[in-house]
Amino acid sequence: MYHDFTYSGVLAASARAAWQLDDVMPESAELDFARPFMPEALARVDETPGVAPGERRLLNQIRGHEYLCMFGLIEEMILPFVLDHARSMLADDDARVRAMLAFASEEAKHIHLFRRFHAAFVRGFPVPCGMIGPAEAISAEILRHDPLSVALAVLHIEWMTQAHYLESVRDDGGLDPLFKSLLRHHWMEEAQHARIDTLMVEALAEGRDAAAIDRAIDEYLEIGMFLDGGCKGQAALNLAAFEAATGRVLDEADREGFLAVQHQALRRTYLGSGMTHPRFRATLGAVSPAALARIDAVAPAFC
Repeated sequence: MYHDFTYSGVLAASARAAWQLDDVMPESAELDFARPFMPEALARVDETPGVAPGERRLLNQIRGHEYLCMFGLIEEMILPFVLDHARSMLADDDARVRAMLAFASEEAKHIHLFRRFHAAFVRGFPVPCGMIGPAEAISAEILRHDPLSVALAVLHIEWMTQAHYLESVRDDGGLDPLFKSLLRHHWMEEAQHARIDTLMVEALAEGRDAAAIDRAIDEYLEIGMFLDGGCKGQAALNLAAFEAATGRVLDEADREGFLAVQHQALRRTYLGSGMTHPRFRATLGAVSPAALARIDAVAPAFC
């Protein structure tokens, strides 16, 4: 047994970890723009061509805005997915239904949290920062896939957020305290969501033969390639914001280098770190060793 997750256990842990939006991000809260927002392990601004040392904090903050807005965008897809899954089991085990509904409620709270962050960022940053979208179109594209494929993508994202906080954010004392607090509180609840989604993946995989599992992995990879296209587009939007914030246009060589490094940084942030997470790999291996081998073969390109 590679885990001991239960719906009743998740429900109890969720109650202990619960927090109120106004306590974490009051509408009047202000970010500290004298500090970086993102750990360098994720932002990778120091190695980005065309970025002078005095400009690194600006790019770091653009990446921080992208990071939390991207989570808000993704959670707008996760919310209807979880509600649809819960709807099919309303007459089922009480703990499972309550855990699913708590999952959905927390995702709705996170969406609101990230909207408040965006408002605070807009108040303090000198230029607008574009985001891929619209969210409805991205959600529709992901949700048209096999529910097992979507559940795997969601599980990948949830374990990814755990790794980011524990490995890069928690012990970085140089980050803006408010931004760091947002990530800590998000991590606290996502820890339970990852456990629920592990159980969802197992339920959706149950009874499928090898061919059906293989097709679901095909669609999970389709979702990954769609998100990779979004990462490429977001790198270009980040470049536009960086040039607007610094008041200068990079030359052709630096623009190409900037886009290459930052596209790979986004890939590592949103794709590679989830595909290679030990817990995600354990679930894949339990569902199908062949599925795990397929993902292990492609993951290095996103790291």
